[in-house]
Amino acid sequence: MTNSIAEFEHDSKAIFVIGSNTTACHPLIASRIIQARENGAKLIVADPRNIQLARLADLSVNHRLGSDVALLNGMMHVIIKNQWHNPDYIADRCEDFDAFKAVIDTYTPKRVSDITGVDPKDIIRMAELYSRNAPAALLYAMGITQHTTGVDNVKSCCNLAMLCGNVGIEGGGVNPLRGQNNVQGARDMGGLPNVFTGISRIRSRCQ
Repeated sequence: MTNSIAEFEHDSKAIFVIGSNTTACHPLIASRIIQARENGAKLIVADPRNIQLARLADLSVNHRLGSDVALLNGMMHVIIKNQWHNPDYIADRCEDFDAFKAVIDTYTPKRVSDITGVDPKDIIRMAELYSRNAPAALLYAMGITQHTTGVDNVKSCCNLAMLCGNVGIEGGGVNPLRGQNNVQGARDMGGLPNVFTGISRIRSRCQ
């Protein structure tokens, strides 16, 4: 995760959840999202299932299985077309924007709707809610990663966040959730062999 869990509740102005049944698998994180929603943050949910968070969302879509990249590319197409992206952030901190844009330009809302089954108006609204309410946090789980295209799915999530300048700021970021809350908790408490509590790095003391 690029950001702390507490930031979702206190700092995020928008939260985009994709491929995560958060209330079932991460109830404490879901409680932060619900509190953020009550604090005025916008909530976007994209999942083939009708998950609990969808009932609280400003916008929820049920895209076809395996169409995550197309959905995210469609959002980015709308963001660039409407100049809702962050050109200064892109110039300072990103690479190969022109090549990226050439691909994204082909993912019109109509084309993406044909691939994903999501109404073009909802694609436009998703893009607006995410890009116009900064900082925006993106959260995903195994619904994104457990695919033959899992790497591409994650890259598309990162591209969306960077396009809007949402990496490296409080309340933003790209935040992968583990499959279950106990795995997440064990990691956060230092259960991995290569990090300390809070995912702080182990620095070698060897001379």
